[in-house]
Amino acid sequence: MSIRTRKFFGTIFLLVLVVVWSLLGMTIAQTPWLAASGWLQAIFYVVAGLGWVLPAMPIVSWMARADREKLG
Repeated sequence: MSIRTRKFFGTIFLLVLVVVWSLLGMTIAQTPWLAASGWLQAIFYVVAGLGWVLPAMPIVSWMARADREKLG
């Protein structure tokens, strides 16, 4: 797969990841046990705000990988 194709699919994967991550974050943020505590909210928003980076790192590294040399 060429780097151009990997970047195309990687961009789509990253967009899907961000949308799903934000929807899950909004759903969890509305739970009563979290809404009742300011400290839990602060911790949650820090973790949710930075947490998407961990699953995104393998996608970005896959996108940036160099093409294999074609044989023949």
